[in-house]
Amino acid sequence: MTVLPSDKFATLAIHAGAHTDVHGSVIEPISLSTTFKQSAPAQPIGAYEYSRSQNPNRANLEAAVAALERAQFGLAFSSGSATTAVVLQSLPTDSHAISIGDVYGGTHRYFTQVAHAHGVQTSFTNDLERDLPQLVRPNTRLVWLESPTNPTLKVTDIRRVADAAHAANPDILVVVDNTFLSPYISNPLTHGADIVVHSATKYINGHSDVVLGVLATNNEPLYERLRFLQNAIGAVPSPFDSWLTHRGLKTLHLRVRAAAQSAQRIAKFLEASDRVEHVNYPGLSSHPAYAVVQKQHRDALGGGMISFRIKGGAGAAARFTSTTRLFTLAESLGGIESLVEVPAVMTHGGIPREQREASGVFDNLIRLSVGIEDIDDLLEDVRQALEKAGAQ
Repeated sequence: MTVLPSDKFATLAIHAGAHTDVHGSVIEPISLSTTFKQSAPAQPIGAYEYSRSQNPNRANLEAAVAALERAQFGLAFSSGSATTAVVLQSLPTDSHAISIGDVYGGTHRYFTQVAHAHGVQTSFTNDLERDLPQLVRPNTRLVWLESPTNPTLKVTDIRRVADAAHAANPDILVVVDNTFLSPYISNPLTHGADIVVHSATKYINGHSDVVLGVLATNNEPLYERLRFLQNAIGAVPSPFDSWLTHRGLKTLHLRVRAAAQSAQRIAKFLEASDRVEHVNYPGLSSHPAYAVVQKQHRDALGGGMISFRIKGGAGAAARFTSTTRLFTLAESLGGIESLVEVPAVMTHGGIPREQREASGVFDNLIRLSVGIEDIDDLLEDVRQALEKAGAQ
């Protein structure tokens, strides 16, 4: 099936990267072979030699992700963290990076405990739009942001940050972690980013049964550098995981829109509750950056992630998350099922208290990943858990 650049998202999701094999299979088979026959030395019969370097299932997934992110090139890795590691490894030794402060705990861990081995030092700020010009150094080579951030859902104007970074130094790479929104809601490359990354474990796969990461870019020399590192480092996904992720991607638009619509109703419910201190959700008109959401998100959708501070401190947060019926207490996000967690002691537990609280990650902050169950059932689950958390 040939897709066109003008094809809409749902068409691309179904058909991009979907290649019919010699048998005419409508759904691609899984290619488990680790090596591929050659007709003569160094002359492969087809496009593949060795499965670490490239595999049909991985190539198809990479093509599909690139199409959905409006990119020319895509790469897949064994996890979102591996994707982060390869991007950082591509920087020159002794580079400087700037990152949003409210960032996924695993990304923060890599910046602060691993990247220094490569000589990369990182400055953090909770307001990139304001602080970027003052933080840029002569050796700054990377700006990393999430929009919305994990877990306080701050929204950054990607175009504004990208323009400022490139004006300061054209060699600076602007990287956007788009995991929370998925390519359906936002395409950061169209707003000036150089690289977009995802933990495809989350919305892109969408079924909580694969660990995988992806990136996309329109910069060909950068792509070739990252592709070299993908092969050299070898942190690649298996053919089966690539196949599963590609299958999940085909329903991305249906799942993400359903989750976002339900999350909008839950966020409004929480905002009206006297048991809640504050709600973070980009789809609410009360969100501080709602004007950016309107221009940066498809149909101003807020996505499927919500965080809120419950009255009653850490004890109330623990009671809420332990008494939900449909929201499963577990880390991760973006699956068809709804999840709940307390970031301060779970996904962000490794960040020092003073630092995480400066980013808004307090002990009473609860994060919801809204799935695609019936919205009335989800609302009732939130209501009864709030009641039990407050009653004690």
